[in-house]
Amino acid sequence: MAFDLDTEERTILAAELERLRGEHRELDARISALEGEGAAFQLQVQRLKKNKLALKDRIAYLEDQLTPDIIA
Repeated sequence: MAFDLDTEERTILAAELERLRGEHRELDARISALEGEGAAFQLQVQRLKKNKLALKDRIAYLEDQLTPDIIA
């Protein structure tokens, strides 16, 4: 599928990928900070982890779009 992308599409996907990676890192830092605060923030930590997992899935999808298929 990566071969079907033109340069502009690849650039857009790469920029989106970097944005999502940054957002993923920020969520990781927020989760770490809240986990250090104790059990009072457990529900918020669970929500952040769910968002982080969704971002990870989206990142994997975009990486797959940008990586050419290797025919073995």
